[in-house]
Amino acid sequence: MKQSVFEILGNKALTDTVYEMILAGDTSDITNCGQFVNILLDGLFLRRPISVCDYDGETLTLVYKVVGKGTEAMAKMVPGEKLDILTGLGNGYDLSFAGEKPVLLGGGVGVPPLYNLAKKLKEEGKEVKVILGFNTSSEIFYEEEFKNLGCEVFVTTVDGSYGVKGFVTTVLENMDYTYFYTCGPEPMLKAVYKASSTSGQMSFEERMGCGFGACMGCSCKTLTGYKRICKEGPVMKKEEILWED
Repeated sequence: MKQSVFEILGNKALTDTVYEMILAGDTSDITNCGQFVNILLDGLFLRRPISVCDYDGETLTLVYKVVGKGTEAMAKMVPGEKLDILTGLGNGYDLSFAGEKPVLLGGGVGVPPLYNLAKKLKEEGKEVKVILGFNTSSEIFYEEEFKNLGCEVFVTTVDGSYGVKGFVTTVLENMDYTYFYTCGPEPMLKAVYKASSTSGQMSFEERMGCGFGACMGCSCKTLTGYKRICKEGPVMKKEEILWED
């Protein structure tokens, strides 16, 4: 974990509620796709955890949804402003299990952490398929970005206004794949768990107090005991998850 000051290079709306922020700063502590950062915002006691969408040696890309005071403040920020950010938080996806035909499933704001994962898998020569799930067409983002990486992309909408009507599992059930990676709301993860025919890895969304394992506020029960989403997670293997009714 490293505390650094980042400068905003760009901050644009992708939909009515989803924004893409690009920042310049020290990304050396970000070691894997699937990790997250914690952002300090004026007037707010707790930092805001945001998943890493993409990164390189000098820049960091965050895609976030406006859901409260913290993200509302972020949406109003302009290039040149600076943010105090903790980087290198959480574990990430393990690419070594992917096989030749991995599938990536993202629901809503669970889509962003899959972008850098897809990029890395394509660099390894994998045949990557991506399923993006949204409620309606106005919420769709990053479809073209995944296609530009060379991924085969499927989009589902609950209301059928774009792509396949239904959920990400609607497409998954008829797909040939070697392994899955997913991120999204818990009901979606639970559905993927039940519908998947292979092993996989799931990234959990959770409210976090500290973001680095000190407060124990985001613990969940697994086959090997309680684990902290922010520290031992947010990515967990399918086989270790215990779902509560």
